[in-house]
Amino acid sequence: MAILKTILTVIFIIISLALTVIILMQEGKSAGLGAISGAADTYWGKNKGRSMEGMLVKITRVLVVLFVVIAAVLNIGSF
Repeated sequence: MAILKTILTVIFIIISLALTVIILMQEGKSAGLGAISGAADTYWGKNKGRSMEGMLVKITRVLVVLFVVIAAVLNIGSF
């Protein structure tokens, strides 16, 4: 049981670091003054799901779910 807890802890730390890096790589949600004139409706704005930004959002969601699940498992296993 101790080996499983150690493995989960290492995976938890790796996910934490990856999540921090991926969140810092993402652009801010505010479009600045360009949103006033409609400059936000560019090709990349419309196809955000297929861009690098869209991929980072999807990876972030997966890592957050894994983070919460592993945190719960490690918390339950601490008894």
